[in-house]
Amino acid sequence: MDFRSSDTVTGPRSEDVLPTTASAAVKIVIVGGFGVGKTTMVGSVSEIRPLTTEETMTEAGVGVDDNLEGKTATTVAMDFGRISISDELILYLFGTPGQERFWFLWNGLFEGALGAVVLVDTRRLEVSFDVIGRLEERGVPFVVAINTFPDAPRYPLDVLRTALDLPPEVPIVDCDARGRGSCRDVLLTLMRYLHSLSL
Repeated sequence: MDFRSSDTVTGPRSEDVLPTTASAAVKIVIVGGFGVGKTTMVGSVSEIRPLTTEETMTEAGVGVDDNLEGKTATTVAMDFGRISISDELILYLFGTPGQERFWFLWNGLFEGALGAVVLVDTRRLEVSFDVIGRLEERGVPFVVAINTFPDAPRYPLDVLRTALDLPPEVPIVDCDARGRGSCRDVLLTLMRYLHSLSL
């Protein structure tokens, strides 16, 4: 077989290369329970092809992991994406694994994070309790994004705030993790919230 330089790909794709004008970066973490849409959200909003660490779920996880109908893969380390806010400012997105047995990886993912998005599925609000508790313990500011699954129940904001035991200043927004514009709006809400905390 004749391999020439034109036959092989080395380095990142041209559209994935970091702009030379970039001079600052901030880190945001997308968190939530198993199967709430974190990988989908990072993939929807990232301007580069996202890095994912999804693995096929096997029978070894039966009785250990949550079992969601139709879900065949799970994140085992992180998801990674990037958004250029301006020519100089880059936003790095890190999606965490949702299964509790992988939560030890959160320590490194949260290092240096400016803030977080907690993605919530109203069909399983209880999987969000520990996630929010961990953020509060670490002092990481966050917003809550309700991923609007088609068959998920809808609740008034005050009911959700009470159920999740959220202080009044923490924003709660609706989100469709499949939609780039919807995910962008969630991140803008987080940026505005972080800005308000800095004043």
